Amino acid sequence: MIRRVLYIAHNTFREAVRDRVLYNLVIFALLMIGAAILFGQISVGIERIVIINLGLSAMSIFGALIAMFIGIGLVSKEIEKRTLYTLLAHPVRRWEFIAGKFAGLAGTLAVNACLMGMGVYAALWYVAHRLTSGDVSLLGAMYCIVLQLVIITAVALLFSSFASPVMAAVYTFALFVIGSFDQDLHAFAGLAHGATRWLAMAAAYAVPNFASLNFISSAAHGIGAGPKLLALNSAYAAVYCVTALAGATAVFERRNLK
Repeated sequence: MIRRVLYIAHNTFREAVRDRVLYNLVIFALLMIGAAILFGQISVGIERIVIINLGLSAMSIFGALIAMFIGIGLVSKEIEKRTLYTLLAHPVRRWEFIAGKFAGLAGTLAVNACLMGMGVYAALWYVAHRLTSGDVSLLGAMYCIVLQLVIITAVALLFSSFASPVMAAVYTFALFVIGSFDQDLHAFAGLAHGATRWLAMAAAYAVPNFASLNFISSAAHGIGAGPKLLALNSAYAAVYCVTALAGATAVFERRNLK
């Protein structure tokens, strides 16, 4: 069972690495980090803050785009190429296929995040010619960005299990935007009344709370997320991913592939 999941994950990783969209977005993200150096040198006295804000924002935004564009095609491409039929003809269960696809893309995103993170640290070193103890706080912020990306991957797999690639992209992007303003949604629910309050509250808890996983501004000011908060965010991401993947598996099990 584990061997089959790892085999699918390995193949997914290889396919994602060869995807041109991945290279284009990674290069664009690195260019954004390079632009952060330019803006950092112009902004006298706040070079570090500018570089961290632009660098980590580029990592988050372009990482999310990679998760969306590649994630929504994980299932549909296999069906279009008819390789899924060959794979399922072997003793491979559909939940193993979903789990392997998720693990493969999550691993790809983690590797890309590490490369982008190295780019941010290189930009800081280039401008300041040194790294400070406060720069360690970036690691927590980067880790939470990776948590955001794996949640987006799980959500993209959920939508791609029953919707077309275009609609899956629309649903995933909408959820990403709403989740980024989840705290505002909670605030709106607190001000609303009646049925609107309950609908807003249900939506606030249903969408992924990306706002609570965003520590970019805190990291720019040298404030890191504590171990307890990182552990809670990890547990939240794990629960959300398992729930989304369970939904994707339930839909995919009932899907007629003929």
